[in-house]
Order: sequence, then C-alpha cells, then structure tokens
Amino acid sequence: MRFRTLRDVEVRGKRVAVREDLNVPLKDGRIADDTRILAALETLRWLRERGARTIVLSHLGRPGGKVVPRLSLRPVAEELGRRLGGAVAFADDCIGPSARNAVSALRDGETVVLENVRFHPEEEANDPDFARQLASLGELYVNDAFGTAHRAHASTEGIAHDLPAVAGFLMEAELAALARLTQNPAQPFVCAIGGAKVKDKVGVFVHLLERVSAFCIGGGMANTFLAASGVDVGTSLHDDDLAPARDVLTRAKARGVKLHVPSDAVVSTSFAADDAAETVDLADVGRRMILDIGPKTAENYATVLRAAKTIVFNGPMGVYEKSAYQNGTRVVGFAIAEATKHGAVSVVGGGDAAAAAQELGFADGMTHVSTGGGATLEFLEGKTLPGIAALEQSAQSVGA
Repeated sequence: MRFRTLRDVEVRGKRVAVREDLNVPLKDGRIADDTRILAALETLRWLRERGARTIVLSHLGRPGGKVVPRLSLRPVAEELGRRLGGAVAFADDCIGPSARNAVSALRDGETVVLENVRFHPEEEANDPDFARQLASLGELYVNDAFGTAHRAHASTEGIAHDLPAVAGFLMEAELAALARLTQNPAQPFVCAIGGAKVKDKVGVFVHLLERVSAFCIGGGMANTFLAASGVDVGTSLHDDDLAPARDVLTRAKARGVKLHVPSDAVVSTSFAADDAAETVDLADVGRRMILDIGPKTAENYATVLRAAKTIVFNGPMGVYEKSAYQNGTRVVGFAIAEATKHGAVSVVGGGDAAAAAQELGFADGMTHVSTGGGATLEFLEGKTLPGIAALEQSAQSVGA
C-alpha cells in the first residue's frame, strides 16, 4: 500500500477536512463509550498544534438519510472540545450555508465538527455532487476513519477524488498493524476466531489459510464446525447450511492447517437461564445450548496461543456479555497478552473482539486493538477497501 500521510503535507493555515469515525454509542444523549473519540485525538491534536483549520466529518448511527435529532454529533463536538482542551465549534449541517459559515469563521488552530453526514441520503450513495460540496469546504482531505474504509461513501471515498488526500495517524497505525498479519508474518501464526456464523467469515478463513498455522475456534461458529463434523450440538446456535464449514475443513486439511474446536463447553437450557449454566463434555450437551467454550478447551487454546509469534483475535469465544460465559474469552485473551509480552505480534480485529478485550481487561496487553470491525474483516479477506484505494489513487496522482 502506497499512500501519503499527514507528515507529507503542510497544514498551517489550510482548511483540512478530516473524516473521523466518531460513531460512538449514546445513552440519554450522553456518550456511553468514548473509545473512538480517544482514537481520533492524535490526528486532531497534531492538526491543532500545527495551525490547521480543522473540519471534522463523521457519521453517527444509521439515520437512513434523514435528520434524526438523537443522532446529532453535537454531544461529540462538546466531548472533543473537552478532550482537546479548547472549544470546538459545531455546524448544524455538513453542507450549505451553515457549514460554509462555520468553516469561514475558523482561525488557525481551530476545529469545527459538521453535523452527521448520513443525514443526507447522498452520503451513502456516494453522490459525486454531494462529495464535491463536502470537498469545497477544504483544501486538503485526511481520512482517519479506518472503521468506515470499507464503505464507498461520499465522505470516505468520493471526496478523495476532489481534494489531495492523505491518511491520518489512526488510519496509518491500523494499516501498519494489519499489514503485519498479511506480509511475511512470523510463525507460528494463530487466529483465535469467534462470532455467530461461519458463513459471515468464510472469506477470512480462506484468505488466512494461506498464512496461518492454526485456528482456535469459538462462539457460534464453533458449533457449526462441530455439527459439520457430525457432533450433536443440541439447540446451540449454528448455521443451517453446513457446506461452508465443510469446505473450510477440507481446505484446512489439504494445507495442513490445524482447526482447533471445543472438546467441552458451558451450556444452559436457554440463553436467559444463567443460573442453569453447567460445564460438560461435548457428548453430554443433550438438548441444551452451548454458550461458551469449556475450561479444558480454553486451556488447550491458551497453550497454542502462548507458543504463537503472530496472533489475530477476531471474535469472542462465547457470550462474553454475561459473566457465566466469559471464561473462555478471558482465558484466551490473557494467553494472547502473555504471548505478546514475550514478543508476539497480536492484533484484535475490532467489533465484538475489541469490545470483549476492553470489557474483560486484556486490551492493554495487545500490540494493537483495531477500531474497525467490518473493515478489519474485509481486509483479512483480502478485499480492496474503497477508502484505502482512494488514498492510493491520490498518492499516484501526485507521483508519491
């Protein structure tokens, strides 16, 4: 990947349009998790300190191209001001007079947040005219929103065709970390992968089969692999179509890649019956549902992971949101942290994996925790991310 970064351009006195991923969860109008705000601060502080006139673009939620007041970015602008140590202005729209006036009022080193770009249907349609209206506000475009890099939207892809485009520091860090998983990774390379369905991550399996030495599989997808191998998983969540899992099993065997699946499990009579949780061998699941890998499985996975030199954690091992089913993810996570302490490269793949790492306390032990769920998945599948491709095209246009 060849693209320019902030270090390659002069920003003082320039109007710099920065796409951040500030899609934070809100509760009663207040920010419930500021992880994405914290991730954006390095780029925004750097611009402020160097006298840029910073114009922040972002989306929040899924308003469907309509103005939804509860999805306004105003609370985010206020929190950014607190974090940056100075007032951050806010514009009631991302285009039109409100946006133009707010940008015109900026002085060197000041920042404005524009209203939710998804309040306009043209954003997700990547409408060229809408992209040009966004671009007209700035002189330089910075994409710092890895979490939306897999979307070909006006503020993530279209705008880069109308302004010189560079990567922000978060985007740069994300891509550098993920590149270590795909460009000559140190061996053994192990992928601890969970999630609900195999079919959602078939591309990840197929692409990584050429690179990894083993998978440690948990979550609902482990049930699918077990069912595909002829194991009765009771009433557990699993794919109805077992063909994708069987295909992965066949490919893995042909390449000599080990697919570790559970030998025991934590089960219950229903998702809500936490007090009925019980650890059993797979033969004793009966008509119950598997909600976490069992302790023997967790320790087996931990042994594999502690010996690894490159690790990607791409999904929890069970229903980590409930205390009765956290052990598998916790044991696996801290085993990865231990391997990292001894020199392994470890990347947490965003989404539920990142949320689990934060909640269970092993995020700080990782080499990198990604802010992008869907973007990380598509990167690991080997897909071209439109937001990244636009940065590369921009670099080519200036001969970088």
